[in-house]
Amino acid sequence: MKTRDVQLLLRSSDGIFSKDTAIVNYPGLLLKQCHSFPNKKYLALDIQLAPDVKPGVVSIQLFKNNRKQTVKWLIKEKRQGNGSSYAQGVTSADFIDLIMADRFSNGDPTNDRVKGMRDQTLDRQKMYDRHGGDFQGVINHLDYLQNLGVTTLWFTPVMENDMPYRTEHGYAITNHYKIDERYGGNQLYKKLSDSLHSRNMKLVFDAVYNHFGSYHFLEQDPPDSTWVHRWPKYIQTNYREQVHYDPYVADSDKKRMTDGWFDKMMPDINHNNPFMTNYFIQNCIWYIEEFGIDGIRIDTYTYNNLDFANRCNAAILNEYPKMTFFGEAMVHGVLNQAYFEENNINTEFKSNLPSVVDFQNLYYGIIPALIQPFGWTDGVNKLYYTLSSDFVSKNPMQKVILLDNHDEPRFFSVVGENVEKQKIGYQWLLTCRGIPQLYYGSEVLMKGLKAPDGLVRGDFPGGWIGDKKNAFTGEGLSSDEKSVQELVRTLANYRKTSSAIKTGKMMHYIPVDGLYVYFRYDDKQTVMCIMNTSPDLKEIDFSRYPERTKGFNKAVNVLDLSTLDMSNKAVIPGMKMLVLELRN
Repeated sequence: MKTRDVQLLLRSSDGIFSKDTAIVNYPGLLLKQCHSFPNKKYLALDIQLAPDVKPGVVSIQLFKNNRKQTVKWLIKEKRQGNGSSYAQGVTSADFIDLIMADRFSNGDPTNDRVKGMRDQTLDRQKMYDRHGGDFQGVINHLDYLQNLGVTTLWFTPVMENDMPYRTEHGYAITNHYKIDERYGGNQLYKKLSDSLHSRNMKLVFDAVYNHFGSYHFLEQDPPDSTWVHRWPKYIQTNYREQVHYDPYVADSDKKRMTDGWFDKMMPDINHNNPFMTNYFIQNCIWYIEEFGIDGIRIDTYTYNNLDFANRCNAAILNEYPKMTFFGEAMVHGVLNQAYFEENNINTEFKSNLPSVVDFQNLYYGIIPALIQPFGWTDGVNKLYYTLSSDFVSKNPMQKVILLDNHDEPRFFSVVGENVEKQKIGYQWLLTCRGIPQLYYGSEVLMKGLKAPDGLVRGDFPGGWIGDKKNAFTGEGLSSDEKSVQELVRTLANYRKTSSAIKTGKMMHYIPVDGLYVYFRYDDKQTVMCIMNTSPDLKEIDFSRYPERTKGFNKAVNVLDLSTLDMSNKAVIPGMKMLVLELRN
């Protein structure tokens, strides 16, 4: 690997290390330095690997309690196919499905509870208990996901969360080198990764740099007091990302944002501790290599030390040049969001994060487009305004667009359980610029408002034996649920072969009386998207869009294959959307 300098953290559970340096004798391996800590159970070894070092078992001789002890460290063979069979990156050609493993499908009931783990809950009727979903359940239904048009799976964190409660979401990690046994452990995660790659699908890793679970060994028994941020009493973050760029910021506000804890059970990582930063950067590289990861979603990006985040991104890209990242910047305002990604803004700090989850086109785009009456600054004009602000971003096509996720209300509930609005939402999601992200189950009208968040994290219907409704087979689904699922399936699979949508340019026109028209196009194909957010029928005059309609004489509806004669005016009913491929 390009990464030649490795820092090993050694921890003894039954005694203390002496101050004597360790001895390492292995061809091509140089022990450069040994670090001790106030907690004498720990040593850190700085090791340099030669370019020609061979895989094998390294013996590290240590001195503890006046006796010699040998620790084995495995150097593995590097994966083949960096950038082609793994670490491929996730692009606008992909369609991501965000899945909470515990809530998707239970393929192996024997791992629902794991002896010795703190959380022994198992009750599907309780939203904060574990429900039993696992990797085997996902593997069992890869045909469904692929047939739906999904190309990429993103799971909320699947590393071990050995916490007493609320372990269903995965964001309180307690072991960064162990996949949670309740999902199937390291081996089944590798099997899932291999199964995806055999189908030319991809896997996204949810990285959490900002915090970990309070039962992590680095919190329960830390090398010293500086590995996480310590306060005289519990101080919670103020959740205000403005402190990073506000020219009038108070230092105390900035410190509370970056150093305050996200939650009482989630200690805040000190990115100024070089040992801790090495721990996280090396773990991320190990994770990519060990499990064949293709992309990284970075949790709570705005709460991190941003200089550390840049270093971490650079270290990963050095090893995996095609790797892509998208950070969670759950903020309000296009400029606020752009600050945390590669942008065209003249600021002192410059982020190297290639992409973000595009909450602006959710909060101030598609939601107001469908729930607000049309006005000069309201309704679908908000979507137009927000997309028009893409000039601040280096690469808008890498933004991940969404209708909902595990932290947001289900879109179907947001639009008042209006099926037509849900359909418009998906037609927009699958044709707009960027990388579309589905949230498991929303394609069959799963609903729930975020009051509290457990209500938006229900079980996928059909994922458990005995479910009366099965979205995998269609059994028990209503006609509305089937129709939305079929729309997603048809449009997502059309998208797979549409060069204009996957990689083409975008042009849109100023909305008129609730009618918003945009095009995706390249030299090979032109797709016209017509969104009528008015309750009234509207006329479509193809000649009004001369830059993109000139030279075409018919428009084929990609959903039902009906054809419109472009020499005549057409009509679109109220609260409907058309996706048309233009042809000669």
